[in-house]
Amino acid sequence: MRVLTGDNIGIGGFIVTGTAPKHILVRAIGPSLAQFGVPNPLSDTLLELHGPTGFTTVKNDNWRDDPVQQALIFASGLQPTNDLESAIDATLTPSAYTALISGKNNTSGAGLIELFDRDQAALSKLANISTRAFVSTGDDIVIAGFILGNQSGVDRIVVRGVGPSLSAAGVANPVGNPTLELRDQNGALRQNDNWQDDSAQAAELTANGLALANPLESGIADHPAPRPLHRHAQRIE
Repeated sequence: MRVLTGDNIGIGGFIVTGTAPKHILVRAIGPSLAQFGVPNPLSDTLLELHGPTGFTTVKNDNWRDDPVQQALIFASGLQPTNDLESAIDATLTPSAYTALISGKNNTSGAGLIELFDRDQAALSKLANISTRAFVSTGDDIVIAGFILGNQSGVDRIVVRGVGPSLSAAGVANPVGNPTLELRDQNGALRQNDNWQDDSAQAAELTANGLALANPLESGIADHPAPRPLHRHAQRIE
């Protein structure tokens, strides 16, 4: 995502459901994106993890700053490749959480916020992930990737591209008419402009209580087998 400053930093939300704590790792990646050809990556990331009432906000600048956290992150095998990147290892009770990525000293650039489930056997799961970021064009559209777990059957997922209805939540300058694509490593699986365009898709979204609040917003329901997938939404000019 394109990480700016102020209200336009990157925000990644997720919900832990179930009856047991969930062990997770959150990462904020910037400098190492350059090796993958990502232009103008953040040079130094900051990461914050916010939770429900009573939760103590966790902050991290460089992932090696705290020796205890460094050891936990090393043990996961998911340590960032650049010392200026950020990471937080945490065990969370079921609730809603928010991770914030920003550039140190109010810098801007491309950034990646990642969430890893470190205990898939626990009686809890990551039931929802969401991304709020500045959506531009070209290389600065928003890309949200996810990987389905090591199971043999198909899953049921819904992805949504929300824009106009964000104004009701006080978000300034929302995307007026988002489009959405769901892709795997072989290319596009589905794409959608307005969520009611496909009546069967619209019916499935509605039946699951995930209908969009504005007809110009986008939604896709799919039943993919386990494989890497990602989706992206971009502004319509």
